[in-house]
Amino acid sequence: MDLTRLAASLLLVVGLATGCGSDDKHKDDPKAEQTTPTAIPEDLQPPEHKAVRDPRLVLALVPADAEILTITDYDAIRADLGMEDLTSHSLMTDRTAFWEQADRESVMLTDGLLREEHSRLWLDYGFTQDDVDWEARFTGPDGPGFVLGFRPDQDMAEVGKAVKDDVAPLKDARVEADQHLLVSGIAEEGDPVWASDPLLPELVDADAESTYLRRSCIPVNDALGVDATYEDQEALESAFDVTNLMPLEAFSVNVTDQVATARTDVDRTDLHDRADLIDVWPETGTITWRDAFEGLVVADPSTGRIGFKVRNPVAAANLVLGDHLPFAICNELTPLDEPTGL
Repeated sequence: MDLTRLAASLLLVVGLATGCGSDDKHKDDPKAEQTTPTAIPEDLQPPEHKAVRDPRLVLALVPADAEILTITDYDAIRADLGMEDLTSHSLMTDRTAFWEQADRESVMLTDGLLREEHSRLWLDYGFTQDDVDWEARFTGPDGPGFVLGFRPDQDMAEVGKAVKDDVAPLKDARVEADQHLLVSGIAEEGDPVWASDPLLPELVDADAESTYLRRSCIPVNDALGVDATYEDQEALESAFDVTNLMPLEAFSVNVTDQVATARTDVDRTDLHDRADLIDVWPETGTITWRDAFEGLVVADPSTGRIGFKVRNPVAAANLVLGDHLPFAICNELTPLDEPTGL
């Protein structure tokens, strides 16, 4: 699969290209299966060393029928915590301190694919999760997939050896050495991908530490949660008519420095209504909106953005991953069974 041809053509379709043609030059190494996308805007251009540093480029690899994508930019989180130079060669105390602090203070939407095999990977192969700059996970009808972007100076031969040895989290994965990527479940050459949808690239913030991107609205009862009762649904119906909402094709939640920004398509006439839903949303389950977020919710229809502050990063991650997001609900409601009193 040639990433240059795939990504360049797809990004041109969605208007992200600069107008230049793709560079079809291949590496001298005949074993190189892929090259880094090049026909894209300057701010998305990978550096000369060819490592894919911008996590947004993963949209060119995610199959079109995938439903949910999460991106965690560990580089951005390390910078926020003042640990920019952390790698598996750093002191164990520094690495442990980072993960303890990140788990507690950052909205971590992925727990780190390689963390459970930390000791084995370090002792046998010389790398760990600390050498991953960013990580993307996606789910869909064909099962889960992932893309890990390693630091530019990582020896990808070490990663390749772990893959060859079938280390548990790397089973069925593939190394793309030139791009410093480890991939699994990505789109095959010629298949449609998320980058071919004009809306989806616009929903990912360039500086986000964590991004949740869903290619559909959330059914109302899913957003209410499994603990919701008939009375909860009735309370929502009495406060708000969800059928007045516009359809929602896709949305994202981007978190940077304890500020969460939800994004939808622009110029929505229902965006203020969607933001107002947060104030009337029934409190169900063990974690509520007020546990996770705080402050005034601000909506800007012209840009399709809703902004709010993170109160508790762990609670926020649980709400986002659990789809308990009032502003992203669908505009129809399936009634829950009314209690009979028996």
